Amino acid sequence: MSLEIKIPAVGESITSGLLSVWHKNDGDAVQAGDALVTLETDKVSTEITAEKAGTLRVKVPAGTEVKIGEVVGTIEPAEAGAASAPAKSAEQVHDDKSDAKQTREHVEPPAAVMPKTPAVSIPKQASSEVEHTAKPSISEAVAAANVSLAVVSENAVAPVSEGRITRKKLSPLRRKIAQQLVMAQHTAAILTTFNECDMSAVMKLRSSQQEAFTKEHGVKLGFMSFFIKATVSALKAVPAINGRMDGEDFVQNHYFDVGVAVGTERGLVVPVIRDADQKSFAQIERDLADYANKAREGKIKIEDLQGGVFTISNGGIYGSLLSTPILNPPQSGILGMHKIQERPIAEKGQVVIRPMMYLALSYDHRVVDGKEAVTFLIRVKECIENPARLLLDL
Repeated sequence: MSLEIKIPAVGESITSGLLSVWHKNDGDAVQAGDALVTLETDKVSTEITAEKAGTLRVKVPAGTEVKIGEVVGTIEPAEAGAASAPAKSAEQVHDDKSDAKQTREHVEPPAAVMPKTPAVSIPKQASSEVEHTAKPSISEAVAAANVSLAVVSENAVAPVSEGRITRKKLSPLRRKIAQQLVMAQHTAAILTTFNECDMSAVMKLRSSQQEAFTKEHGVKLGFMSFFIKATVSALKAVPAINGRMDGEDFVQNHYFDVGVAVGTERGLVVPVIRDADQKSFAQIERDLADYANKAREGKIKIEDLQGGVFTISNGGIYGSLLSTPILNPPQSGILGMHKIQERPIAEKGQVVIRPMMYLALSYDHRVVDGKEAVTFLIRVKECIENPARLLLDL
């Protein structure tokens, strides 16, 4: 008996998704647990796996928008599959069903009905560069919308050439990102204040203790754990930033779940470090390493991205010296870290060279005053320049 492959429920508010890519061709033999197809929604991307062994029959081609519960294929018993007609590739199925696809609700006409002009090729290297230089602000919007960037399919909708340009439909994920970025600009009074910090003390401490820390805890000591701890200290000093607007009310948070941007080859995701105030440096570093592995493997879940009260974005890993990060709604603040660069500064009447980092705090001016924002940033600066404050909870 054949087994229907149905689109599973992946979230309470998700009613449809896009079949971004079939990992097996029509007629292929599959084993239980094999990845069959990637479903991309406006909140998360997930793989649908085979529940039993057999022969795959693709009923809905990649690039089609489908509803939760819809049957997109079947797994036939091995004997039935062997006796059937020669296998067709998923691309051939796409061609066979192009007419049916045009009648699907919310789906754009396929490339076949567009003017027949030579296709414009987008170099793989250029695509990679776009992914690696994605603005951290995109991830903040992604986290706000409970979106995962772990899987972004380039095959979601085929590009259409129009002479000197190529037009490509945005995937549901990218459409949601665009909506969230615009919403962030329209719903909050965003203002950014800047400062700089001397990284000498943290770099010296990290260098001197790295070997012992790694041996004891099995994970490397990075800069991010220092900034998370410094952020928690600043949030305690300036509670207004650890809150949010809700209509005409202000909601004060009494917990410290801090979102941190994690880079992957496909883009940035912003998982949340839960109860950062209660965790040690080692626990935070383990969480960061775990999230980094999940992100690389495309295993970030919706719950990993939910509930943050504040976000830290590190554009410095891409070489950024300065930026104005966009808020992650409904949060009231986001800290931007930047590249460490040796610069001359005045110290006790002398010009000295120090490893400096610019810091940027974007905040919702509706609930946070300028004085509070500056106070927050100075607290972060003091904790980084004198990390003993973090160890002594000062």
